[in-house]
Amino acid sequence: MSKHPLFDEPSEVAAEKGEVVVDGPDGVAVSLTPEAAVETSDRLLDQAAQAAGQRFMKKQDPPRAD
Repeated sequence: MSKHPLFDEPSEVAAEKGEVVVDGPDGVAVSLTPEAAVETSDRLLDQAAQAAGQRFMKKQDPPRAD
């Protein structure tokens, strides 16, 4: 289990004055250069796919006979 809270709502994202501004849950706010935002987006997409696969595989696990 994660030691951080798990949120189920996506962050708001906007382009402002040449920066990418992300407003997330619980007061999280960050400004990124466009380059950093692109790399972050790639990393998020990659890890989101991995996490979705982990969820899928967990649902496919056969029940254990304890």
